[in-house]
Amino acid sequence: MSRYFSPATFRFFRDLAAHNDRAWFAEHKARYEADVREPFLRLVGDLQAPLARISPHFVADPRKQGGSLFRIHRDTRFANDKTPYKTWSGARLAHERARQVPAPSFYLHIQPSDCFAGGGIWHPEPPTLKKIREFLADNPAAWKKATRSRAFAERFTFWGENLTRPPRGYDPAHELIEDLKRKNFAAGTGFTQAVACSDELLPTLVDTFRRIAPMIDYLCAALDLEF
Repeated sequence: MSRYFSPATFRFFRDLAAHNDRAWFAEHKARYEADVREPFLRLVGDLQAPLARISPHFVADPRKQGGSLFRIHRDTRFANDKTPYKTWSGARLAHERARQVPAPSFYLHIQPSDCFAGGGIWHPEPPTLKKIREFLADNPAAWKKATRSRAFAERFTFWGENLTRPPRGYDPAHELIEDLKRKNFAAGTGFTQAVACSDELLPTLVDTFRRIAPMIDYLCAALDLEF
């Protein structure tokens, strides 16, 4: 049995999806705290030491406010969907400079039927995307070593959409043209609710982050960040 999540964690999210309003959440907030937030914060805290061994420049911050854990509240200001709460919980284990500059991160997501972990940089702004693509075009060997190893290929899938055509200014015959078409440089792997609710969770996450670390290291180099 995990010291983190339990079947009650996933029951809470399924119930929240069926009753996504402020009155229901206020009535069941104690469940959120006990079954989601507190165990997730414990997990983030327990990730501090192994993450530091992977890279001393990434932070697993277990603070309740302003730390690695995402807020349960949705930002609905510009959304058509006005439901107030996320029906999932996630944590971003960010680079120490992430508040100052665009940076990759490690990521963990807990949701019924959709638990996953991985990392990278999601929806980079055009200047950041341009910088990554230029670095990729000039340094293909290191990218292939980071993302085409057996350890990577047997575990990870890239997330997000790609351009249908090569980005302007890049040779369509470049050996990494399919990677240059990416709009995101992020990848991950799923795991089951059974793993999330077992003592396998922490070592599974540490192994996942260790395997994806060479890609994160490459992205840090592309963005002039230490790894």
